[in-house]
Amino acid sequence: MSTKRCYYETLEVERSADDSVLKTSFRKLAMKFHPDRNPGDDTSEVKFKEINEAYEVLKDKDKRAAYDRFGHAAFEQGGPGGGAGFGAGFASSFSDIFEDLFGMAGQRGRGGRERGADLRYNMEITLEEAFGGKTAQIEIPVSVTCEPCSGTGAKAGTKPKTCSTCGGAGRVRQSQGFFTLERTCPGCQGRGQMIEDACPSCSGQGRVTRERTLSVNIPQGVEDGTRIRLAGEGEAGVRGGPPGDLYIFLSLAQHQLFQRDGADLHCRVPISMVTAALGGEFEVPTIDGGKTKVKVPAGTQSSRRFRIASKGMPVLRSRQTGDMYVQVAVETPQNLTKKQQELLAEFEKLSSGNTQPESVGFFAKVKDLFSNRAS
Repeated sequence: MSTKRCYYETLEVERSADDSVLKTSFRKLAMKFHPDRNPGDDTSEVKFKEINEAYEVLKDKDKRAAYDRFGHAAFEQGGPGGGAGFGAGFASSFSDIFEDLFGMAGQRGRGGRERGADLRYNMEITLEEAFGGKTAQIEIPVSVTCEPCSGTGAKAGTKPKTCSTCGGAGRVRQSQGFFTLERTCPGCQGRGQMIEDACPSCSGQGRVTRERTLSVNIPQGVEDGTRIRLAGEGEAGVRGGPPGDLYIFLSLAQHQLFQRDGADLHCRVPISMVTAALGGEFEVPTIDGGKTKVKVPAGTQSSRRFRIASKGMPVLRSRQTGDMYVQVAVETPQNLTKKQQELLAEFEKLSSGNTQPESVGFFAKVKDLFSNRAS
């Protein structure tokens, strides 16, 4: 009777797993237990072999069907599956994770052409600028193609030579047991070429650092954290490679009056006790540079909000506009004169439950509460 562990358990999947799930789990486990990532660990090497054996069987429709019916006996001597294990198929299994393990080599093009790095630029703008949009000029230090060597990295009049270690492939192969590993060439670091006489202007890099002025179009409605991509405006590629991209990250400066919530704007306006009691109106500025009137009805309580439609922020890449909300805060008078104090005291004597219904109702509840406790 076979003592081998179930192939499905080895790959940590259910028996109903489809090909995509099998492949995903295989990649994860194979990279985890690969001998190169676990040097000197015999247990990891054994697990690595078991994982590949299981995947070699289960990824093949016919072999999987045989395994589901007969188990490991399907591949033992004389079994209907015959000859699974680490035959020629192992190379194909390993190739499924080869790029994940050694993908760095693929980032370099022929002749050492490498894509330039992406750059990040942080820009702070005002709320008004986010409302109306703007075109900004920025200056950034960026790597550009070296003109004397045209980006090759070699001194003018010379050319890079093919790497003798890898023959220009940028990768070398190394046999390790029953399979072959492909690694970045240590001689040319994957470029495939060697520069014997470096360009003095760029020291063989094929690029130099320069200050560059760029124009950035900021659309209406951008929010804090908005990212703008300028394709091809990043660092120049090494030895004539394509340039990277430039990413502008926007942040909004705090506004002295408005707080933003998506496309809506909020502001808090203090009003006098008299205005709140008798009613009135006041003007507030709007983000578009204008102003609008807010009518306060008699008996307005503190924290009441008034909505002003379509006076908020534009929605990015849309014709929609948010609203503005004005919240009033009733201000208690301070530094009263003796006459003002007397008038307020007289007003208090004349007040009834109709003028302050919320206060009367609250203290009535307090009185009932104390009465119930006393009884």
